[in-house]
Amino acid sequence: MSVAPTPLDADQLLAAILIDDPETPEVQEALTALRPEVLARTREAYDALYRTEQLLPVPVLHALAAVTADWQGSGPLSAWHAAQGADARLTAADPIAADLHGLDAAALNALREHVDLLSVSPALVGRPDQTRLVGAGVDAPLAVLVSQLVSFESYLQRLLAGLAALRGVEVPTVEAPIRHPLTRGRVAEHGGPTATGRTRPSAFTREILQWEPWVAVPEEDELSELQRASFASKASTNSVYFRMLSLTPAITAARSGLDNAIFLPRDGAPKAERELAAAVASKVNDCIYCASVHARKAAGLSRREDAVDTLLATALERDEDWIAADLAPLEAGQDDRWSAVIAVSAALSRPRPQLTAAELEPLRRQGLSTTEIADLLTAAAFFSWANRLMLSLGEPSLPDDGLPDAGRSDAGRSGAERVAA
Repeated sequence: MSVAPTPLDADQLLAAILIDDPETPEVQEALTALRPEVLARTREAYDALYRTEQLLPVPVLHALAAVTADWQGSGPLSAWHAAQGADARLTAADPIAADLHGLDAAALNALREHVDLLSVSPALVGRPDQTRLVGAGVDAPLAVLVSQLVSFESYLQRLLAGLAALRGVEVPTVEAPIRHPLTRGRVAEHGGPTATGRTRPSAFTREILQWEPWVAVPEEDELSELQRASFASKASTNSVYFRMLSLTPAITAARSGLDNAIFLPRDGAPKAERELAAAVASKVNDCIYCASVHARKAAGLSRREDAVDTLLATALERDEDWIAADLAPLEAGQDDRWSAVIAVSAALSRPRPQLTAAELEPLRRQGLSTTEIADLLTAAAFFSWANRLMLSLGEPSLPDDGLPDAGRSDAGRSGAERVAA
């Protein structure tokens, strides 16, 4: 089924996502593809980041968001953050030479370099990158805030791209910054020892993994009630991952609600396919931990373990920035329906995502409605957020021998899986 032209443009659509005041009936209609709770929690996360007091001044927050948009190619998001007051001195190509907004130049350069790295290829972020931030005066709460910002913007861009494709709207692109990110020439660290001496997984798996943070995390008895509430719907306080995210409690509360709004409803797209979309995004972003959780769920819900294992075992050739140019191998060996889900989820997960109405046609031919396709798109988009948090703030490890499930991190599990475990 073809998509009829509409008077919408991508800037209108972005504004409607973020502001509860659609300008036209066409914009309001475009938003009906989203679950109301998904839209509400997206706005809540935006407000928590940019409309409440943060550790960084507003011009710096919007500048770092604009840098993310530039690397990932979103013209509407780049223009949006410029209009919200992004300091152009921070988005320029040149090194930052002077102190700005109460922050010294060394800290600003370190933050921008980290945003570059996390925007382009999050799997290449390593513990030395967090150490470099510490050396520039960036403490754990600020490090988590910056990861949340880049990760949220990565989700928001893909949410916009997905909605635009559903309406046949073109999303204008923007050129990447003229500087080399720290990704250049690195390879992802698979296998070998972690910072604690445990063993990092060397391949994608459906097995339960642990996760170890690189930043200081509050102990359970150090959490405020606000921090506890920020992830109460997702995990218990023995989760080191969620205790870490509670350093940005308002953002984490919105994120926890968004996660549940996307993955827990029983109606809409089959839950197995939403989990498949999450696993595909994690393959593209090279996040072994997230892929293990959501591949395990997809296999359990669909009872198609072989198909999921085929996806996990697929090798992707990566360039000097660890970007996989050819994602078609992910579809190999899959039936038509899963191939369609995989293709769209992978396309949306590229570092510079581009998605067209034509690329959604295979899903429509499989009988999926617009709202069901939106479920899959939001699942894949959300994992551009989840993957970047996991990859930039810590690393996975194989479980210790004899360690009970309760001792492992709950990161990435839904409440349902946690209870079942």
